[in-house]
Amino acid sequence: MKPYVIINAAMTVDGKIDTVERKGAGISSAEDRRRVLELRASVDAVLVGGHTLNSENPKLTVKDPLLAAQRLAAGLPENPAKVGIVTRAELDPDGDFIKAGPARRLIFTTPQTSAEQLAMLTAAGVEVLVHDGKRVDLGLALETLETLGIKRLMLEGGGTLIAEFIRLGFGNELQLYVAPKLFGGANAPTLVAGDGWSESEAKTLALVEVRVLDSAGGLLLCYLLQK
Repeated sequence: MKPYVIINAAMTVDGKIDTVERKGAGISSAEDRRRVLELRASVDAVLVGGHTLNSENPKLTVKDPLLAAQRLAAGLPENPAKVGIVTRAELDPDGDFIKAGPARRLIFTTPQTSAEQLAMLTAAGVEVLVHDGKRVDLGLALETLETLGIKRLMLEGGGTLIAEFIRLGFGNELQLYVAPKLFGGANAPTLVAGDGWSESEAKTLALVEVRVLDSAGGLLLCYLLQK
């Protein structure tokens, strides 16, 4: 068994999730940021990949006292669990992934993560699971999360991890905010990275919702991922 996986992302009209500078450019509107917080508050865990984890050190918390109180009133932790999948972890011990909370924190990684980093993570209270091999086994990671009580999982990127989840058929739903912006750049990161697929292998989606989310013209597109 695996959790139900909701892929959530924001991109520009030209499909970029960041500029060529790769510094975490702002894409979402205030309305979309609120939607994301509400989505986070509805899941058991929030997952990010290696670049997001190491470079952006995200909080991944609900950040809103009312949403946190609603979770507590429902018998849930104040924040969903924070999960990172990273080949080589290089986290700042004082960064937000570790410090912001309270929240359960889990890292799936490989032997490429240094012994010093593993010791730091463990000492900081992070649950570390090391998979043999060059990359984390995503199927095994999801099965592990399910055994830990994670039934609904929100995947927040980046593009490489999103591509792998879609390629392997592990994504169930895509919620996509499309901002009325153009970043351009052949090397700017896109929503789905990886090696790509041929036309005959293209992944298909079933549209379930289209909504204008803000006065600037940002759109929310919701799809089911077809197996």
